[in-house]
Amino acid sequence: MKVEENKVKYNIKNVHVAKQTETIGENGTEYSYENPRRIPGAVSISLDAEGEISKFHADGIAYFVTSANNGYSGDLEMALIPSWFRKEILNETQDANGVLVENANQNTSKFALLFEFDGDVRAIRRCLYNCTCTRPSIESETKEETIEPGTEKLSITSSPREDGLVKAQTGPDTAAETYANWYKTVYIPPSEDAAEG
Repeated sequence: MKVEENKVKYNIKNVHVAKQTETIGENGTEYSYENPRRIPGAVSISLDAEGEISKFHADGIAYFVTSANNGYSGDLEMALIPSWFRKEILNETQDANGVLVENANQNTSKFALLFEFDGDVRAIRRCLYNCTCTRPSIESETKEETIEPGTEKLSITSSPREDGLVKAQTGPDTAAETYANWYKTVYIPPSEDAAEG
């Protein structure tokens, strides 16, 4: 479905997370994802591209220049991290009394991060694969004359998968069905598209 190209983007919303599972198969690591689950209360996201430019000098010039794609890293700020995320991604355990317990011996799980930005034509939907995150900090402030809600921030790293897949996003040519189903399952491009990508 061809639509007009956006001129601007603003307003992060519809943050979803899909837990990632990796298994070693005959052709290397195989990836699968649970159905995405929504985390309400998106405040901001800021992810910087990771990777350096390498230069090989010969004949008195930069003879060969290449850039490495090491994914993205930065912060996702949310109103409040839900309990299910703490259990399924941060791997906190819930005891018999319903208390969430954090244990330093438990590693966090990998996941795909889905979200969108509003645009002047339609929202741009994105998916970052192979994400890991840190635990959110513990902070708040005393209540004064007005109530200022606190937020929680996750430091996120999205690294390339073994097959090179890093990120996907919708554009003006994205098929209507693909766009409509973006948050139902994690979008995986056909293998030849991922290899060219």
